[in-house]
Amino acid sequence: MITRRQAAQVLDIPLEMATRHGIPARMDDAELARLQADPPGWLVQSRANRTGKRPVWVQLSCTVCGYTEAARPKKWWPEFTFIACEDHRVRELPELPAGAERTEYPGVGTRFIGVVDTAGDTADD
Repeated sequence: MITRRQAAQVLDIPLEMATRHGIPARMDDAELARLQADPPGWLVQSRANRTGKRPVWVQLSCTVCGYTEAARPKKWWPEFTFIACEDHRVRELPELPAGAERTEYPGVGTRFIGVVDTAGDTADD
């Protein structure tokens, strides 16, 4: 048995769409396989409308401990250098490259901080 959320991830559709189109709260693997093999019209249309610019689901994985979860990417997420659980200490994170600047983005997924390391200003003063 899998949950509606897991089915949405496999079908690559938003959870809201799965609910709206009657995907049950729990379904067995055979039901999901049937949906994939012979998708209903709404699923075919959804896939046809995909622009490919932004994925429906992404796998987030902590660089420090490896904890992983699937999440819907947000428009405000930049291209992260790495992602870490919010409860890790600074000394556990990958070292900041010399001359680089680090920006942290809390609120990624259910428990992560996204980190972006950028090259520091190298212009001569």
